[in-house]
Amino acid sequence: MKNLDLTIYPKNWGWLLAWGIGLLILGALAISAAAFTTLLSIIFLGALFLCGGVVITVNTLQFWRSKGPGFSYNLIMGILYIILGLMFMFSPVPSAVSLTVLLAIFFIFIGISRAIFSLIMRYPSWGWSFASGLITLILGVMIIAEMPASSLFIIGLFVGIDMMFFGWGFIMAALYARSVRA
Repeated sequence: MKNLDLTIYPKNWGWLLAWGIGLLILGALAISAAAFTTLLSIIFLGALFLCGGVVITVNTLQFWRSKGPGFSYNLIMGILYIILGLMFMFSPVPSAVSLTVLLAIFFIFIGISRAIFSLIMRYPSWGWSFASGLITLILGVMIIAEMPASSLFIIGLFVGIDMMFFGWGFIMAALYARSVRA
């Protein structure tokens, strides 16, 4: 494994800061237009599925045709990717509803699991893990309770929050890099 050259960070702290501020602003915009961000994210995800399906299908027809049992499996997988991609691209609202329901179920399951695990294991500072599980469970229940309205903004809200935290990470890295500048 190659060692990471840490000397480039102090030299480029301004770029790190600019990226961080840019992501922070984009995240705030994504949150302020959460419904639009949700639909845009679903359409983009659909385009990715469509492209993946085309690649898998072409690969299957070129490579797997004469290879036996893998052909059918790969062809079906490619076609399903294409269908899913087209559904996401041309029906983004129902797709957002479906993904939001899956997200809520995931949050509920993870929240319960995390809370139970922390109660059983009682590691040091187990209360934080328990609280995290309860918060995750509550978020999942809140998403389900507000369906279908929540499906129009939850994904966009989460994308925006992620962008803001990612931007904040860049800003903190830039400030650190600036403080160690030679």
